[in-house]
Amino acid sequence: MTSTVRSDVDRSTLAVTLRDLMARHDVPAAQLSVHTGGETITVGAAGKYPIGSITKPFTATLAMLLVADGDLDLEDRLGEHLGDLGPRVGRLTVRQLLSHTSGLPAALGGETSSARQYLRACRDAELVLRPGLGFSYSNVGYVLLSRLVEEITGMDWWEAVEALLLTPLGIEPAFTVEHGGKRSVGTFMAGHAGRGIEVEQTLQEIEAGAGALALSAEDLVTFGLMHVTGDGPLTPQLLRTMRRQVPGVVPFGLANGWGLGLAVFDGWVGHDGTADGTSCHLRIDPTGGQVVALTTNAVSGAALWMDLVGRLRALGLDVADYDLSHRRDEMPMPAGLTGSYANGDMEYFVDAGDGVLRVGGELYPELTVHADWAFSVLEPESGRRVLGGRFLRDPSTGLVSGLQTGGRVAARR
Repeated sequence: MTSTVRSDVDRSTLAVTLRDLMARHDVPAAQLSVHTGGETITVGAAGKYPIGSITKPFTATLAMLLVADGDLDLEDRLGEHLGDLGPRVGRLTVRQLLSHTSGLPAALGGETSSARQYLRACRDAELVLRPGLGFSYSNVGYVLLSRLVEEITGMDWWEAVEALLLTPLGIEPAFTVEHGGKRSVGTFMAGHAGRGIEVEQTLQEIEAGAGALALSAEDLVTFGLMHVTGDGPLTPQLLRTMRRQVPGVVPFGLANGWGLGLAVFDGWVGHDGTADGTSCHLRIDPTGGQVVALTTNAVSGAALWMDLVGRLRALGLDVADYDLSHRRDEMPMPAGLTGSYANGDMEYFVDAGDGVLRVGGELYPELTVHADWAFSVLEPESGRRVLGGRFLRDPSTGLVSGLQTGGRVAARR
């Protein structure tokens, strides 16, 4: 049963807070929407912001709608609905895709612009973990879920998410890439890199179900309220199933736990999303009847969010977030860390001697290892020390076998 929590937030305070943080973090445009005490307050620039991975809870909800209709079961194997995946990927379950426990890599390399090419690349992909035995965040899994939705409904993903979910909720969406690869750039906010440089959206059409939605913060609150009120196209029982933490899942670097399409925090659920030059955030407190959403059109919006969480807590709105702040339990640099680690085509290189982590072409200096084998680095954008991930060790040998950063597991090469 939902109990309404009251906090000392009002429109004027939220507007001043948002303007102050936008100026501090050089964010051109942002919208903040807060539902608390039975009231929704929205401040900032209206518009459709590319929400990146917050698209995934919408795709997950689509899959759960098919479960509700009896067209899909959480234990169904992909091969029962999709061909060309081969036995290894074909035996993965819907539940594993929703919870990022399939072992699929974060992304695929090579030519994958068509559905046929993508499915073939999935068939040949190396799993980074044994299915069901650990968490590794995967865009690939959500591309496959969107293909599953298309196969069962007979609609493309864009039609399905709008007709089955967004229209019933009263949300009018925009998309960073549309069916056929079209980009109607005037329908959504442009993202910005450092120093206000405008950037284009580059998500492929095939990846739409993992990150193509563009929505306002107010739209995100409308979606989140479905989990507060139980009103919407999905039953309260299945909404609870989505929020329930999967046992044994450790999404290190992202959240305290994970459900089916939703990150789990302390009493809250939600998701974060970054598209090209944007940073967006959604938090839902089903018990307290609170929802908080922030949409920004700059990469520095992530730092704005971190400061905003503190400001909202000071106002009595105890919004949950994952703590990436620096810890002081450093230990001497262990032997045997230097080398390459890979998740699909993404390569991470650790140079323990120089104390650096290279991710693709980006350098993260002052690598420090902590007592539980977590590691921290200096963040290039802000210069702040943040918790970057953790090293994984083989329990039988004690040797480092991989690392996990941003929820993604990279195996040692």
